[in-house]
Amino acid sequence: MCLYIPLASLRHWIVDTQSPVTQSIVILDFGSQYTQLIARRIREFNVFSAVLPCTASIAEIQAYAPIGIILSGGPSSVYDADAPDADPGILKLGLPVLGICYGLQFIVHHLGGKVISAEKREYGHAEVMIEDTTSPLFAGFPATLQVWMSHGDEALELPPGFHRTAITSNALAGIANPERNICAVQFHPEVHHTPLGRDLLRNFVFGICGALGDWTPAHFIEATVAGIREKVGKGHVLCALSGGVDSSVAAVLVHRAIGDQLTCVFVNNGVLRKNEFAQVTQNLRDKLGLNLVPVDSSERFLDKLAGVTDPETKRKIIGREFIAVFDDEAAKIAQQSGGVDWLVQGTLYPDVIESSSVRGPSQTIKSHHNVGGLPDHMKMKLIEPLRDLFKDEVRRIGRDLQMPEDILGRQPFPGPGLAVRILGEVTAERVAILQEADEIVVSEIKAAGLYSKIWQSFAVLLPVRSVGVMGDQRTYANTCAIRAVHSEDGMTADWVPLPYEVLKRMSSRIVNEVRGINRVVYDITSKPPGTIEWE
Repeated sequence: MCLYIPLASLRHWIVDTQSPVTQSIVILDFGSQYTQLIARRIREFNVFSAVLPCTASIAEIQAYAPIGIILSGGPSSVYDADAPDADPGILKLGLPVLGICYGLQFIVHHLGGKVISAEKREYGHAEVMIEDTTSPLFAGFPATLQVWMSHGDEALELPPGFHRTAITSNALAGIANPERNICAVQFHPEVHHTPLGRDLLRNFVFGICGALGDWTPAHFIEATVAGIREKVGKGHVLCALSGGVDSSVAAVLVHRAIGDQLTCVFVNNGVLRKNEFAQVTQNLRDKLGLNLVPVDSSERFLDKLAGVTDPETKRKIIGREFIAVFDDEAAKIAQQSGGVDWLVQGTLYPDVIESSSVRGPSQTIKSHHNVGGLPDHMKMKLIEPLRDLFKDEVRRIGRDLQMPEDILGRQPFPGPGLAVRILGEVTAERVAILQEADEIVVSEIKAAGLYSKIWQSFAVLLPVRSVGVMGDQRTYANTCAIRAVHSEDGMTADWVPLPYEVLKRMSSRIVNEVRGINRVVYDITSKPPGTIEWE
């Protein structure tokens, strides 16, 4: 599992629900697009990892009880005036350090070596020759490795006490200082293009850092439940429940900790899928045994969204209205329970990453209703037990909690619902059109046996009208886009080449059964450069 330092602007809301960690690997992020892969690889070893911005203080790093530190790659040059930097004191903590790409150059630069712009840059596949066969980082490795390079700088002079451990035909590829327990590589072991990359990280985590590998879903559940129970005490908790995987797992975790002190509120925001309000209400009560209060606020949300076309404004409006509804419900529940001080949300790590620049040099992609939309005057304190996890990890937690597979297997659905799948203004009429089209897409995906094999599949209503012919008459109606993607955690995604027969049935049914749509297109954009959702 990986924990991430919360957004500074949200710090006074967030409740730390985990018990103290006995050991971790801290990853300092210098802006690499691969940093999250490093964290994922380490979690695959059942080792706790914490990704912190490179600007994290020594005290923040030590708070995670690290047994080792990894310095990520990054797009900058260490000699640039605005290069991302870290406290050089991290190299004096006596902890094992592994530098990757920019991390290697950071080590060389700060310990007295010299980094220059390389005469010949290295991008893509490369062959590395191991020079130091005694290096524990390369234990069990062959003499040559196939790796993935992505750098335009190179270390020209090494700091005192360092020696080369690996080279390519063009440049240095690895260095080490055994006395200081510092090593580094110029290539990226975290990507699948480096076949032995996982073995290299395993050598560092276990062979050099001495990790125990005991951080498991069961451990996470035990620590999280204990942390929630301690923080909440005898207080009453309100859960913002959507019926999706994230909020459902969060609710079950909190329910395990405090039982009847939890009340779940499921809000119809007017932009849910067809029949979802009734179906989810029944499932959450019958299958999870939760104390559920369904609230139909569809008119309230649609009134607020009237005339709004900007995606970020939509998200923030929905976020504010969610909190306003929960405040109203909390007031009602408070009359019965004596007060509500806590709000549970199913926020995930990708929501946080995309909502704000929390990783030093990285950029905001888009705000999420449960991150960017939260107001400063929110009355309740937040409990976000899944905030630092990816979707696949959340599903594993849910299975350890013995939750029904039909709930855990649901495809992700955005917090702002169909509002971010309706480009342009959101109206009751446009919602109804998209609900019908989306229902056809999902039903055909299920009929083809593809639902559990695809990360997400859905319909999008475009603000584009086109001319068509139906029944020998001219039509001028809306365009619908179909989107289906494969992903592991929502951070990246590839479009799915759906079978032509499936696409044909979807298109035929949509234009024949959904009044208001006369054209269907298929989105074949990956993430990046696009996002999974259209807004």
